[in-house]
Amino acid sequence: MIRVHKIHSAGNWPKDRPQDPPADRITLDREDRHRRRAVMSGENGLSFLLDEPDAVFLHHGDGLELEDGRIVEVLAEPEDLVEIAARDTAHLIKIAWHLGNRHLPTQLMGETLRIRRDHVIEDMISRLGGGLTPVTAPFDPEGGAYGHGRTHGHSHDHEHDHGHGHSHSHSGGHHDHGPAHE
Repeated sequence: MIRVHKIHSAGNWPKDRPQDPPADRITLDREDRHRRRAVMSGENGLSFLLDEPDAVFLHHGDGLELEDGRIVEVLAEPEDLVEIAARDTAHLIKIAWHLGNRHLPTQLMGETLRIRRDHVIEDMISRLGGGLTPVTAPFDPEGGAYGHGRTHGHSHDHEHDHGHGHSHSHSGGHHDHGPAHE
C-alpha cells in the first residue's frame, strides 16, 4: 500500500507543482484528524497509509504527499459549533481564559472564538456576557502551549526533542504548568 511520505501544512504544498490539483481529498472530523497510524481512503477511492512515529494533528488544508509525489488534501468535516462574540478584546480574553482553564479545544477566529456545542459551557459563556451563534463549519482548534497532545501541536516537517519534562499539577482548580519554555 502506498504511504504518506510527508505532511505539508496548509498553503505549503510543493512549490514546483502549484498548478497541479490534489490527486484526492479526504474529509475528516477533529478526532479522525488526530492520528499516528491509519489506512485512509480519499473521496475518489485512493487508499493510502499514514504511519507516523508520533500522533499528528492534521489541519484543514494540509497536504499529504504520497511516496509517488501525489498530494491528498485534508479537509475538516463541518461540525456543530458555537461562535462566541464579546463586547471588546478584554471581554473576549476573559472568555478565552475560562475556556482555556477548562482545557476546551478552541478555535481562534480573530474577533470571535469557536467551540463545539456544549450546553453547560454555552450557559457559562452567556453568564459571562458572551454572545453565542450556532454554526456548522470545519473545526480547527488552536494547539496547546507544549506542542503535543490531543489539543496541541502542528509540526510535521521536522523532528524535534524538547529536552525537558513537564509537570502538571491539577489540584484546587488551578493549573500550574511551571515556568515558560525558552
